[in-house]
Amino acid sequence: MFKLYYYPNNASLAPHFLLHHVKADYQLLLVDKKSNVQKSADYLKLNPAGRIPTLVIGEQAIFESSAICMHICELHPQSGLMPAIGNPLRPMFYQWLAFLNNTLQSELMVRYYPHRHTNDAETIPNVVAAQDDRIADALSIINNQLKHNTYLLGDSLTACDYFLFMLAEWSLPIKQSPLTFPYLAKYLTNLCDNPTIKAVCEIEGIDLTPFK
Repeated sequence: MFKLYYYPNNASLAPHFLLHHVKADYQLLLVDKKSNVQKSADYLKLNPAGRIPTLVIGEQAIFESSAICMHICELHPQSGLMPAIGNPLRPMFYQWLAFLNNTLQSELMVRYYPHRHTNDAETIPNVVAAQDDRIADALSIINNQLKHNTYLLGDSLTACDYFLFMLAEWSLPIKQSPLTFPYLAKYLTNLCDNPTIKAVCEIEGIDLTPFK
């Protein structure tokens, strides 16, 4: 059995999507961020970074959302959530997952936690404004990729799409939200009909109405 340490609408959302998609036998274990449980001694034994998520398989604990997603894909190759070795889309899978994790997610983290990136509180509004522009630039790149594609890699759903949906949901409050980009907005609306997204968002209490 998989054990996913999660918090609703957190970085655990993408792994949660994947576990549901592959019909894995998994248990959700809530890490209460409001009580700072992710910094507790017991949790730090599993995840020394003190962040969410952590996936435990047997005695092995894995942290970092993108790494967890790749591992779930590799354990379930029949799912098609990651192109097979030798498939020309395999490197594109790595490219887009890295872009989502290292670029879009990183920019979102600076935007929502600006106090971590300045020692002058008066500059925080400037940090937020700059990040809105950087996030819009990343969303524009994704929008262009979706101009002629049903999914991020082409015609087939992959783990990248679940990861993108997570980040798109986080991006809704941004000045240029994902819904202001025509191809990205259509893509997200279509993903709302995905049974896994509907089921997991219901479990985590995430409202899909804005995408419809």
